[in-house]
Amino acid sequence: MHHIAASFSSDSDDVIIGPKGQLAHRDHIDHTAQFERHVHQVREGVWSIVGNGLSNQNFVEGPGGLIAIDTGESIQEMAWSLDAMTRVTDAPVVAVIYTHSHYVGGTAAISGAGDHIAIWGHERITINRQRTGLDLSASATRGAVHQFGLLLDSDGPDGLVNIGLGESFRRADHAPHEVGFIPPTETIDSTCSATIAGLRVEFTPAPSDADDSLTIWFPELETAIHNIAWPALFNIFAIRGEPYRDPAVLVTGLDHLRSLGAAHLVCAHGVPISGAADIDTELALYRDSIQFMWDQTVRGVNKDLTVAELADTVQLPEVFHRGTLTRQLYGIAEHHVRQIHHGLVGWFDGDEGQLFPLVPAERSARLVAGFGGSEAVRSQVRDAISGDDLRWAIELGSWLVRRHEAEPADRMLLAEAVRLIGQRTTSANVRNWCITRALELEGSLDLDRFRVHLFSRGAVMDAGPTTSVHALRVLVDPEASHGVNEEVAFSFSDGTTVGLRLRNHIAVPTDGQEAEHVLSLDLGTWAGICSGRTSVASAIDDGSITVTGERYRIDKVLACFDHPSFQL
Repeated sequence: MHHIAASFSSDSDDVIIGPKGQLAHRDHIDHTAQFERHVHQVREGVWSIVGNGLSNQNFVEGPGGLIAIDTGESIQEMAWSLDAMTRVTDAPVVAVIYTHSHYVGGTAAISGAGDHIAIWGHERITINRQRTGLDLSASATRGAVHQFGLLLDSDGPDGLVNIGLGESFRRADHAPHEVGFIPPTETIDSTCSATIAGLRVEFTPAPSDADDSLTIWFPELETAIHNIAWPALFNIFAIRGEPYRDPAVLVTGLDHLRSLGAAHLVCAHGVPISGAADIDTELALYRDSIQFMWDQTVRGVNKDLTVAELADTVQLPEVFHRGTLTRQLYGIAEHHVRQIHHGLVGWFDGDEGQLFPLVPAERSARLVAGFGGSEAVRSQVRDAISGDDLRWAIELGSWLVRRHEAEPADRMLLAEAVRLIGQRTTSANVRNWCITRALELEGSLDLDRFRVHLFSRGAVMDAGPTTSVHALRVLVDPEASHGVNEEVAFSFSDGTTVGLRLRNHIAVPTDGQEAEHVLSLDLGTWAGICSGRTSVASAIDDGSITVTGERYRIDKVLACFDHPSFQL
């Protein structure tokens, strides 16, 4: 069996100079062409706007008006698409549909959305957005910075090329990127149908990179709009960090999409495809690539292969390299195989060395000593880099960096190896991660602010008092909370009271009705505190918060939370 090059090329000749001076794999650079901003007319009454952001904004016209499907990352992004649509139709937008929770930030650009204009979407969209914006806000932001190259320059050797599913996360000409998410007014939790704008619309839940994804079928137009078959191999593993995406569930959704026999296929990403035969061929290959990785990982698990052995063994055959939708231009199969293992049987793979490993700093120090000391390891790193043995180079280099006594030169050496991998991979995710990490190692980027768990102001305003206060439970510092057994309530100006009981090193969500100590404030002040724009102490001093109860006991409770705005 012939395999495609796995993960990154061993040949520096595959690295070329992009149109803006970027150094990257030729396939990664060539992939950018399909994300040129353009209004594609899929068929009469169906348009897909590609290249206006990370996702497409799609539009379907029925007898009753225009249906907008997904609204992008910002009000400005959606406003551009709405303006572009006035050049092809004078039909007004009469309905909105969300394919899933990721690209719904521009809905407020549509006058009347959520009011007299219905918004259709999965029932989990709102709660999923809140969870990401609160519980995992620091991780999600840091992951996005790495995966989407948000801090990379637009040109030069380290410049952003593309992000695999789009040219960039957000276009510079859409700044200041105001988020205008409006929750669905018509929620869906199972297969159903409706008449929207005079057209029959069939909804089928189809979990993909989000468990709230829907496949939308317009039978009269023979058109399917979806978020399940992307213009690159499906991302079972997202390097930014995401919940497990079950390939078995994904295959079911792809089989359903294929069964529709669509003449036109429009995705949340990439250019549309027309022609029933071509669509069937591409969808079959796409779903087979997912099944291949799943089946072969399961086969390897049953053979007692470790994760590293699986990643080396399960590589996609050449047939998938020829597909339009199955090339490793976003993520890579090696990472997907690792994620399938973890999703199936957990993190432990039978490798004795992983059962109770030393902490990285201690392990790295012992390995460096065992290899003959720092200079001996540095020499081997240089030899590995010059010999294009980049896997070994980054492992050796990571030992030097992870030690407590790491030197600046060690960080520079590891950065060199990581950058070379970034230049040689076809994967946008991997390149963006590697270049961002290399720049941080060299001191050109400071990412420490993305390691502080703050909630975005918008997320707090959207979530409301109860959800956002209770989200503080994930910020409890076990050492600071030693011996604390107190309840504090927050009384908001809208009449909502919500509390937290500190005990046994945790914060238990309560309704706050029994609390002796109460902070009274409005939601805007609370959002400013949670986002780090002001502190509790400052808000009390300026009168934005009034206190009932003993101040020193309130301070003692708030100091238990690992958040700069709560510290004295």
